[in-house]
Amino acid sequence: MVIASSGSGRSVRSFLSIRDFTRTEIQELFILAAKKKREVREGQLSTDLAGKVLALVFHKPSLRTRVSFEVGMLQLGGSAVYITDKEIGIGQREPVADVARVLSRYVDGIMVRTFDHSLAVGLAAEGSVPVINGLTDLLHPCQVLSDLFTAVENGKDLDSMCVAYIGDGNNVCNSWLNASTRFRFTLRVCVPEGQEPSSEIMEAAVKETEGSIQLVRNALEAAQGADIVYTDVWASMGQEKDAEAKKRAFAGFTVDARIVEAARPDCLVMHCLPAHRGEEITDEVIEGPRSVVFDEAENRLHLQKAILLKLLS
Repeated sequence: MVIASSGSGRSVRSFLSIRDFTRTEIQELFILAAKKKREVREGQLSTDLAGKVLALVFHKPSLRTRVSFEVGMLQLGGSAVYITDKEIGIGQREPVADVARVLSRYVDGIMVRTFDHSLAVGLAAEGSVPVINGLTDLLHPCQVLSDLFTAVENGKDLDSMCVAYIGDGNNVCNSWLNASTRFRFTLRVCVPEGQEPSSEIMEAAVKETEGSIQLVRNALEAAQGADIVYTDVWASMGQEKDAEAKKRAFAGFTVDARIVEAARPDCLVMHCLPAHRGEEITDEVIEGPRSVVFDEAENRLHLQKAILLKLLS
């Protein structure tokens, strides 16, 4: 956890990893997210973050991350400023530390979506306002907290469910591993050889969870009796040059009707989007009755509002 000291001497807390929140704090976020979701449905306006401004620093474009954070701030009575790397050239035109210190004089919080995780860590360490990890190549904590919230909404028990993660051992997979240290679900990480998640994150999670994490090489085996079947694109943003090689490596890892049928009858199919339909998941499955893919996307808004309230209030 990165905790910086503000100019007033008080500690400022950031959210870079699911490990930055305790189990109890995550459960409190779910309660708050559900409350804020109800308020939106009932047309209630909020002024919780009136006068607050969130900087949105983007090195990677995104539909869900930008819109959910920007709309989230507006629905909480605050505002957001969208900043691309063209404006600041962070780490090149200006050092990370200088950017962090300047932005901290202007805004009340920073959301960053970037490639190198150390950049997010640097912003949090050098700034004096909360920093939220909107995605790095290492972790995608907001997404997986939203996924867990969606599972709870659909009646899943986070301490007894089985999650089959089928696909690339990427930032989403790493965040599922981190989540397994906060709840007691079984996590089957199903990846081809050479596509494993971070060894450091995997080893730490395995050590802490005492056998609830399984490394599986066969997608059908991974899906057997699963409560959640999860997948993501095989080649993430910035890995386009590896796309063809990844397609060959992931042959047999497509989440299709056969995979879903192997899971529990009431299983949930999840995908963080955007999806490459016909590659990691079929149209039939993503549009099928077990899919909660678009519920996950909506819940990014509500769960992130809870995070914003926790850090910026």
